[in-house]
Amino acid sequence: MQAVCDQLNVPLEIISLQQEYHDTVARYTIEEIKKGRTPNPDVLCNSRIKFGFFLKQIDDSYEKVATGHYAQVHHTAIGPVLSMSPDQIKDQTYFLSYLLTEQLSRALFPIGHLQKEEVRALAHQFNLPTKDRKDSQGICFLGKLKFSDFIKHHIGEKPGNLVEYETGKVLGKHKGFWFFTIGQRQGSGLAGGPWYVVSKDVQANKVFVSRTYHADDKQRNQFNVSECNWIMQPTGKAQLVQVKLRHGKNLHQALIEPCGDNEYRVTLTTNDQGIAPGQFAVFYDNHVCLGAGIIR
Repeated sequence: MQAVCDQLNVPLEIISLQQEYHDTVARYTIEEIKKGRTPNPDVLCNSRIKFGFFLKQIDDSYEKVATGHYAQVHHTAIGPVLSMSPDQIKDQTYFLSYLLTEQLSRALFPIGHLQKEEVRALAHQFNLPTKDRKDSQGICFLGKLKFSDFIKHHIGEKPGNLVEYETGKVLGKHKGFWFFTIGQRQGSGLAGGPWYVVSKDVQANKVFVSRTYHADDKQRNQFNVSECNWIMQPTGKAQLVQVKLRHGKNLHQALIEPCGDNEYRVTLTTNDQGIAPGQFAVFYDNHVCLGAGIIR
């Protein structure tokens, strides 16, 4: 970043938000994992840090904040509209879905209408120092650190049983339920697989696995979401939408129905590999992001 600013003769001022990140994102991630849930720190990084504490730090000194997210925001008379990038693989609306409308109203995404290849070509055209920089991967605050190592450092290890879901038979040992998420098929160390994680018993530190995860008796198409953030409010009735359960281009057709105070029942038209409590479910109407809720 410094090299790009130097080349363009643009002043760079760095605002440190490390403590705020630890207190609001890292701590949340650790506590959710301890409960057996599957949080997404990058969603909270945007809503609480990049467009949260950062906006508070700069107050009203700047009208808008531009970032390099692959997303599009259109500022209309009725408020901001968040739309997907044409690059379906790089699209980052999943990570921006928990932004409040007042946060989105100050956002600009100047490369959101481009494909990744076009952005890379422009970087070469202007000979930017970052033109050959590799794409970032993984969770933003970890860098090169593995997520499992982060969990081990903060939570540690505790031996528990790997249990066959259908029979209750103990198949082996694990180092803590917090290293597993629903739908996971690697990491058990068991032979004769593939073995999929079906559920977890947090109190007993048990991880239940199955070789028939895709059988009809394993329901993988319904869940509830709560703590919803709506950029565009749903109708309040049963509504057909599309939903993402993780970053990527995979979209499910789904029906959402209100079933409580800011809580919705979601029914997918197809099964999903891993519907896990704590994940963010992000809703769309065609390419427009409606908002998100947390799977319960």
